[in-house]
Amino acid sequence: MTCRVRFAPSPTGNLHIGGARTALFNYLFARKKGGKFILRIEDTDIERSTKEFEKSILEGMRWLEMEWDEGPIYQMQRMDRYKAKVQELLDAGKAYRCYCTAQELEAKRQLAMKEGRKPKYDGKCRDLEPRNPSTQERCSIRFKAPTEGTTVVHDICRGDVSFENKELDDLIIARSDGTPTYNFTVVVDDMDMQITHVIRGDDHINNTPRQILLYEALGFPLPQFAHLPMIFGPDKKKLSKRHGAVSVIEYQEQGFLPSAMQNYLARLGWAHGDQEIFTKEELIQAFDLEQVGKSPSVFDIEKLKWVNSQHMLKLSNDEIFDRTVPFLEKRGIKVNDRTMGIKAVTSERERGRTFDELAEISTFYFRDVIEFDPKSKDKWLNDEGKKTLSVLVERLSGIEDFSDHNIGEVFKKLIEETGKKMLDLAQPCRVALTGTTVSPGIYEVMAILGKDAVLNRFKRAIAA
Repeated sequence: MTCRVRFAPSPTGNLHIGGARTALFNYLFARKKGGKFILRIEDTDIERSTKEFEKSILEGMRWLEMEWDEGPIYQMQRMDRYKAKVQELLDAGKAYRCYCTAQELEAKRQLAMKEGRKPKYDGKCRDLEPRNPSTQERCSIRFKAPTEGTTVVHDICRGDVSFENKELDDLIIARSDGTPTYNFTVVVDDMDMQITHVIRGDDHINNTPRQILLYEALGFPLPQFAHLPMIFGPDKKKLSKRHGAVSVIEYQEQGFLPSAMQNYLARLGWAHGDQEIFTKEELIQAFDLEQVGKSPSVFDIEKLKWVNSQHMLKLSNDEIFDRTVPFLEKRGIKVNDRTMGIKAVTSERERGRTFDELAEISTFYFRDVIEFDPKSKDKWLNDEGKKTLSVLVERLSGIEDFSDHNIGEVFKKLIEETGKKMLDLAQPCRVALTGTTVSPGIYEVMAILGKDAVLNRFKRAIAA
């Protein structure tokens, strides 16, 4: 049978890190097995679902290069199907109408908690005689779950997990307004879409035994289950906005590569020997659900930046420049000289771990006026530093071919004449040209900026 998996986000928020990792594991598994990856939009939460969030989810999926084979399929377009399956269970005596009001149920819940009991439905309406539907009052529909025995979840990642049926109350499968509930719709959807493997976060593990019982009641074969470990922040708590960006789109806007995000997300809970850096093709070939661990993974932004830097290093200079340009433009910089721009941006490619970082540390090349870091200015643009710059203005003015080599020759000769260390010459230059004491090789920086820009910046620094 062809492997069929699904990713089923709810459009009540953006595609976040946890959801993206779940989607990725489904995607990799389907591609590894030569199966189908299906996108389903679970949009039955009418109050919270929005088209804006749906669009954001689809954009996030496309940015991560996870192409779906079928869908998007919308639950709201399948309401007649859910109602038919609810009626099927009612007709078979496997579901019943519950007339308990919300106030009654809340009172029972409060009493159970007060008495130290698990708050579960007491089955008051379970064995009532069916009433004439034409005269019945408002009611919900509950699934008549077995009260004895054990339901075992055979989980690819976690092994067997057992649940006592007596602990599982009679689940509401349709609310009093007629809308179906999550646990019911997901089972009907997965049956109709012939899903063979349900791969999702382990926050769903407690839903799984209830869904298994629904599968059995509806007479459909069970899919295989795989529950993925949670993703925590550095403080070992569930990843949230307090840990930084959790939306995938935010990482796109910060200048991360989709291949790097794929790589990093895949390694959150899954391992393949000691290998850290993967291409998409390598991930597909190597991925195995049985290699997914049970323990929660920790999201580390610094590790993600390192992974991104490794993927950036694989790009050509032209690609690096083209991807950095939008981030320069966000800073109000327009690069008119492409040749110079490529040299400028790629001179920093070893330090910039994202395109946003790369744009930030490259801006000094393109600004006419440099803002000096106060500490760097005080230390290196003192009287001695300005004297050094004055001498260099005189010496460098005479160079016709303003190349790395010729600039270097001027510095070497000055060191021989004065006995100064290279640091004492280079650092005043760095501060004058970049505003800080950190940059690529000073000869390279000067050659990229060009003779006129270098001399003008030295003169401004002297006058500062």
